[in-house]
Amino acid sequence: METEGPGILFTIAAFIGGFSILVFIHEWGHFIVARIFGVKVDTFSIGMGKEVFGRTDKNGTRWKFSILPLGGYVKFFGDASAASNPGDIPEDISDEEKNVCFHYKPVWQRALIVFAGPAINLVAAALVFAAFAFTNGVSISEPVIASIVEQSAADKAGLLPDDRIISVNGETVSRFSDVGNIIRLYPAATIPLVVERDGARQTIMVTLDITYMQDRFGNQYPLGRLGVGSGRPVLMELGVVAALNEGVRQTVDMGDMMFTTLGQIVLGVRSVKELGGPVRIANMVGEAASISLTSFIFFLAILSLNLGIVNLLPIPVLDGGHLMFYGLEAVKGSPLSKKAQEASFAAGMALMLIFMVFVTLNDLQSMAL
Repeated sequence: METEGPGILFTIAAFIGGFSILVFIHEWGHFIVARIFGVKVDTFSIGMGKEVFGRTDKNGTRWKFSILPLGGYVKFFGDASAASNPGDIPEDISDEEKNVCFHYKPVWQRALIVFAGPAINLVAAALVFAAFAFTNGVSISEPVIASIVEQSAADKAGLLPDDRIISVNGETVSRFSDVGNIIRLYPAATIPLVVERDGARQTIMVTLDITYMQDRFGNQYPLGRLGVGSGRPVLMELGVVAALNEGVRQTVDMGDMMFTTLGQIVLGVRSVKELGGPVRIANMVGEAASISLTSFIFFLAILSLNLGIVNLLPIPVLDGGHLMFYGLEAVKGSPLSKKAQEASFAAGMALMLIFMVFVTLNDLQSMAL
């Protein structure tokens, strides 16, 4: 039975609050590494557009909230705009000002400052996952088949109880949950499973079933299904170090799943309708917040992971685009021409605007169905 979703005001408040936290974390990464390297920061803004309120600290940084609560930025000394375009190298400034100007720092320092934003989003996600693992423990089952559903993909492929699954589609597994995490990415696909049976390993091709997961608000998602059951799981309590390792492990696994899903959409294996935009994300944030505080925090960790990964894509206007230019500068020995950089950033901005319009229309269409 579907559950009525949270109200629109609650959803908007949860989305703005949650997204502002993620933006702050991201921009703080840029900020703190810039300060380590002696770069003067003119502005730290949560939101875009006209300032609503703010204050200036003793270092001359203006901390502010702006009227449009989508995004944010850190503006370094010498930037012509909040975008910190590599072509914005100021002229006619003193040697003292050059010492605190972002664009006069060595390329490796600029790259680290830019990389710090996405990196801290990934670190924040790993820490949240680690905190949950430390608090709740981890339920672990060996990747051994205990039961098989009749007429399922596993049954038709000839898998048997007591088969130990070694790898799924080329990815080594150490837990039964690893099997499920990989399988669900390939609905109706034919993939290889390496299993150990009676001490010998063999590869079995399996054509997975497709099923649909429906959440408590009626949203549906296509998933691959093998049709096997695990043995009794063991709940393991973790110490601090083990929990941190588990947090990193979950971050890497989720990141891999995101890249796999994105690749499937690009190759046409999955429908582009699965791409969610701001409307769908806002709904999901509101839904998570309406369930519990822990659900809200966990979902924000997943969004933080998404934000970190997306920002590393080599698209001009994103952090990954800046890093791409710095990489070319390091190889070439000098920056690309200002004209080439401006053209690239204009193309990147156009691409992002087209993408945002597309996913927003996607969201509205799915809501109308």
